[in-house]
Amino acid sequence: MLTLEVLPHRHVLTMQARPSAVRLARQTAEQALAEWGVNPGHPTVGPALLILSELVTNSVRHAAVLSPEVTVIYAAGADCLAFAVHDRHPYQPPLYGAVTGTGTGTGAGHGTGTRGLATVMELTLGLGGTAVVRGDADGNGKSIWITLPL
Repeated sequence: MLTLEVLPHRHVLTMQARPSAVRLARQTAEQALAEWGVNPGHPTVGPALLILSELVTNSVRHAAVLSPEVTVIYAAGADCLAFAVHDRHPYQPPLYGAVTGTGTGTGAGHGTGTRGLATVMELTLGLGGTAVVRGDADGNGKSIWITLPL
């Protein structure tokens, strides 16, 4: 499994869980990728930005009640792009269930479909990437990690 430590480029952004966070997270990603020498026209960049936007949107919509902040961790290497969206809501969505239609959609604020997560997963898998939910040690938060080949 790829660990963040093997990726030479890293950036962390913590912001208020408000609708404006989506734009800020995306703009920060674009700036970081440019600084790291990732071609903005690379076929992975556009879908990666959409995935990031969907995940931050989910945190803002569903987790802000318990998590006033959302953190995005950006990382990249010569052949890999990774990012995580972290909030302090305990609900851990069934990522692969979003694709197969087996997601339960349960949890506070999560009963209204999984279209956004289905999009995230379809794009991630279509690019040959991986997605994983990692719970915080105390059980009161999680990070959704996306890794994509460049």
